[in-house]
Amino acid sequence: MKTEWINPFVESVYSLCSTMLSCGVERGQLGLAKGQTAAGGDITALIGLSGMARGMVALSFPAGTARAMVGRLLSIGEEEIDESVSDGVAELVNIVAGSAKAKFSNGNGSDIISLGLPTVIHGGSQIIGCPSHSTWLDVPFSSDLGPFSLRITFELEPTKGGN
Repeated sequence: MKTEWINPFVESVYSLCSTMLSCGVERGQLGLAKGQTAAGGDITALIGLSGMARGMVALSFPAGTARAMVGRLLSIGEEEIDESVSDGVAELVNIVAGSAKAKFSNGNGSDIISLGLPTVIHGGSQIIGCPSHSTWLDVPFSSDLGPFSLRITFELEPTKGGN
């Protein structure tokens, strides 16, 4: 995966935290995983990518981080993961992916990347399956509201300006 395709997603996490959540955030050590990967948190929001880049973007949170971030985003207090928190983490991945999508341009005004609808899964033992040749980039973050991770996997279509 090329850095210029990953950086918009990482930059979008920084932007989300600073502008919408008013919290500090620091990126940790990057990691790679092939094929299937564990969700890695109590709650994970995923969104599919299509177009020139096909794959997935995921944000995984411990329950406390999810509640804190959604509470900050919606200006509410949450005591347990409920529908509001699920909807909120879906919106967080949508914000990150949408912001990254806006940074990609082909110069003629048409979209390079299209986004699917967010999906939320609960439970850290969930496995996210992608084709076996897929590589997931795991970008852990620590923030004032708790730790979380951004995970990205995609492939570029070579006929449309890929690798």
